[in-house]
Amino acid sequence: MGRVTFHSPATALNAPADRAYAFLSNLDNMARFMPEQVVNWKSEKTSCSFDIKGMAHISLLLGERIENKLVTVDSGPDNPIELQLLFHLVEKTPETCECTVTLHAELSMMLQMMASGPLQNLVDIMAAKLAAAL
Repeated sequence: MGRVTFHSPATALNAPADRAYAFLSNLDNMARFMPEQVVNWKSEKTSCSFDIKGMAHISLLLGERIENKLVTVDSGPDNPIELQLLFHLVEKTPETCECTVTLHAELSMMLQMMASGPLQNLVDIMAAKLAAAL
């Protein structure tokens, strides 16, 4: 198993950093910026679970937060892979900010080869849909 990391481009959000931070800190909102391959979504403010069509069931828990700068979302206890999502916020003006989505995953070499493209696509889609949601 090895740790792999994927980053989205820094994406402009038409929202101040405090609003983006509050939005990302509530996992109920996460459904609004997931790709269409995510089905059977269930969430509460601090946890969520879903299926990736034809692949795996994933559960996530709200992790570390640094006000208006960072929100982390960590693997739940029964995930088939260990992963962590990070949403880095950078205030640009009092009314706008940028967000970079980072995904860390512990994957075998075989899974790294198979999943690298889809996981990079995931963080790119999440960043684009987040911009549309805010």
